Amino acid sequence: MALPWIILLTPLLSAAFITLFTQRARGISGLISIAACFISFIATCILFSKPDGLASGEYHWLDISPQFSITISFTIDQLSKAMLLIVTGIGFLVHLYSCGYMEDDEGKSRYFAGLSLFMFSMIGIVLATNFIMMFAFWEFVGVSSYILIGHWFDKPAPPPAAAKAFITNRIGDFGFMLGILMLWKGTGSVYFEDIHHGVNMMGALSSAQHMSSAFVTTATLLIFCGAVGKSAQFPLHVWLPDAMEGPAPVSALIHAATMVAAGVYMLSRVHFLIDASPTAQAVISFIGITTAVGAALMATQQNDIKRILAYSTLSQLGYMICAAGFPLPASNAGMYHLFTHAFFKALLFLGSGAVIYGTHHEQDIWKMGGLKNRLPSTFITFLIGTLALTGCPGLAGFFSKDSIISAAYDLHHPLIFSLALATAFLTAFYMFRLMVVVFWGHTRSKHAREGHQPPPIMTVPLMILAVPSVIAGYHWFAGRFLTLPVEEHVNFVVMGLSITAFVAGAGIAWIVYAGKDSDPILIPLFANRFYIDEIYKTLIALTQDLAASLSATFDRWILDGAIVRGISGAAWVTGFVLRFLQLGNLQAYAFFFGAGSVALIYYFVSRM
Repeated sequence: MALPWIILLTPLLSAAFITLFTQRARGISGLISIAACFISFIATCILFSKPDGLASGEYHWLDISPQFSITISFTIDQLSKAMLLIVTGIGFLVHLYSCGYMEDDEGKSRYFAGLSLFMFSMIGIVLATNFIMMFAFWEFVGVSSYILIGHWFDKPAPPPAAAKAFITNRIGDFGFMLGILMLWKGTGSVYFEDIHHGVNMMGALSSAQHMSSAFVTTATLLIFCGAVGKSAQFPLHVWLPDAMEGPAPVSALIHAATMVAAGVYMLSRVHFLIDASPTAQAVISFIGITTAVGAALMATQQNDIKRILAYSTLSQLGYMICAAGFPLPASNAGMYHLFTHAFFKALLFLGSGAVIYGTHHEQDIWKMGGLKNRLPSTFITFLIGTLALTGCPGLAGFFSKDSIISAAYDLHHPLIFSLALATAFLTAFYMFRLMVVVFWGHTRSKHAREGHQPPPIMTVPLMILAVPSVIAGYHWFAGRFLTLPVEEHVNFVVMGLSITAFVAGAGIAWIVYAGKDSDPILIPLFANRFYIDEIYKTLIALTQDLAASLSATFDRWILDGAIVRGISGAAWVTGFVLRFLQLGNLQAYAFFFGAGSVALIYYFVSRM
C-alpha cells in the first residue's frame, strides 16, 4: 500500500524543496507547503476507507543483528487513522491560515519549511510500529518545534523559549529512552505487537524472562516520562506557556492540536503496559489531574491572550493524561477528549491570532475590549470554541470532558472526580473572563479602537473548525473515528454537576469582569505560576551553576594556576636564574670560579 508513504514523505519533500530552491520566493514556498499538506490529507481520507492492519512496503532501516532488526513500517488501525485525520486536516487549515497571518514575514519560506518538517515528523509518530521508529520521529518533532517556536529569532523572547522547550523535552525523552531500553532488554523486542503479545500471554512482560511487577512499573513510568515532556505535564510543563512566543498558527498546530497530543497518543498506543501496572495507572492519573487543576488556576491570572490559551491547553492535556491512567475501556475517554479538543483549541488559537492580527499585534487582553462589533466573524467563531472548551451542553467538549468525569465517578476515584469538576468550573471562569474582557465592554486602547476583521483566508479556517467544534463530540460522529468509552447509562448526577460547574464559572466571570478596566482579582501565586520557574532557577543555581562555578575556580586557580602555571613558572624562574651563569664574560666566569673554590674549601674545612 503506497498511501502511507505518500502521507509521510510528501511533507518531507516539500520541506527539502523549499529549503533548497525557494527560500527567496515566499509565495511559491507557501503554495508548495499547502499543496503537500493537502496531498497528505487527501491520501489520509482515502486510507481511512481501507482495512486496518500493517501496511505493506516496509523499509529495513537497522539490521544490526537477527535479534535487533528495525523497519520503517506502518500501523494502520482506527487509532492511527483518526490521529492522521487530525494532524493532516487541522494542519491543512493552519497552512491556509498562515498564508494570511505570515503574509509580510521576511522568513515566510523558512516558516513553511518548518511546518512541512513538523508534519513529516508528527505523521511518523502516528504511523510507527515500534519504539525505535517512534523515538526517532519523536526527536524530529522536537527539532521542528525548536525551529518554529524560535522563528522570530531577531526578537529577544523567542530564542530562549525555543531552547527552553527543546531542553525540557530532552529531560522527558531521556526517561523515555531508558524505558525503551528496559523493554527491549526484558522482552527482546521494541515492536508494539510483540510486547503486547507478551502482556496478553503471560499477564506481565514475560515471566519466563523473570519480569517482576516492579520492572513493569518502572519501564511503564519511564515510557510515561516521554509523555510528561511532550504533553507538558507537571513538573515538565514549564516550556509550553513560553512556547507562545512563536507565531499564532504554530501555537494552533503544534501546541494545541498535534505535538502536545503526541504524548496522549503514545500512551493510548501502548496502553497494554499501563493496564499491566496498577501503580503506573495511579501515578499517571495523579500527574494528569494535578496538571489539570494547577494549570487552570494559573490561567485565571494571565493577561496575555495566547498564554491564557496555553494554560488552558495544559489543563485539558491533564484531563487526557488522567484518563490515560484509567483501565480500559474507561481510558478511551482520553483519546475522545483529544479528538474534540484538537478542533476547538485549534479554533481558539487561530481566533487569538485573528484578534492579534486585527489589533496590530496587541496581546494584552486589558488593552482590548469591544471587539465583537469590530471582528464579528472572529467573535462568533471564538465564542463557539469557548463554549465547546468550557463544556456547554450540546457542544463537542461537553461530551468528551463529561466522559472523563463520569469515568472517574464510575471507577470510584472521589479525589480525581472532585478535582475534575473543580477544573471544569475554573475552565469556564477563565475562558469567560477572556471573552468578557476582549469582546465586550468598551475599547481600552488605540489598537482596539482601530481593530479590523482579518482577510478571508484567515477567517474561513475559523468557520470550518467551528463546525466540528460543535458536532465532534456526538457519538454518531466521533464513533466513526474512535473507539469511545462504553456508557451503559447516562449518569444524570454527574451531568448535572458538570453543567452546574459550567454555568457557575461562566456566570461568576461575567459578574466579576463585566465593565472592568483592570483585573479586580490579584493572586500573585497564580499570576506567577506558583513560582515554579523561580524554584527551578534557584535549584539550577544551587546545583548546576554552583558546580560549574566551583569547577571553574578549581580549574583556574588549582589546575591552571598552581599546577600548570606553577610548574611552568618554576621552570621559567630556574632558567632565568641559571642564565646568569652563561653571561659570556671572562671576569664573571673568574668570579664564579673563585667563589666556588672558596665555598668548596670552606665545606671541607668545616667537615674536619
